[in-house]
Amino acid sequence: MQETMKYVIIRTKWGYFGLAGTESGLCRTQLPLPERGKIESQILKNLPEAKFDKSYFKNLQEKIIAYFDSACVNFDPDIPVVLNGFHGFSYKVLTSCREIKFGQKITYAGLAKKAGRLNAGRAVGNALAKNPLPLIIPCHRIIRSDGKLGGFSAPGGINMKKRLLAHEKQVL
Repeated sequence: MQETMKYVIIRTKWGYFGLAGTESGLCRTQLPLPERGKIESQILKNLPEAKFDKSYFKNLQEKIIAYFDSACVNFDPDIPVVLNGFHGFSYKVLTSCREIKFGQKITYAGLAKKAGRLNAGRAVGNALAKNPLPLIIPCHRIIRSDGKLGGFSAPGGINMKKRLLAHEKQVL
């Protein structure tokens, strides 16, 4: 029996944030944007059957609100996620990335090593570019070996990555 897809849009100090998935786990998050409608259309892309549920992952909603309200929040690896379509090294990259704590940074090469494959920094970047759960899987904490930020495919691009990193540094 297929589980019902659910979603919720929450208001944070940075704008509206979206979560979607099933009772078993999250399958998508959407970083804050100022317009609720844009978040809703992004979170529901290819999930037209999802039902709005204001209590969906309520504890996580509270942690996300606290994060954007300048609390030091780690989104623990025990938060259930659904990474359908990710296998092998890409799956390992995303799960390894979840271990990077608030305010920490690691290089693409460092994450490649952590995921079990030396010299695979570019493959790490490719896997992170498809991250369906930004913030929960904190891909913004991955930087280049030369200290530059590298890319960021979430809405807001590199400016959002800079903002998230500056936010975490300021909170600490």
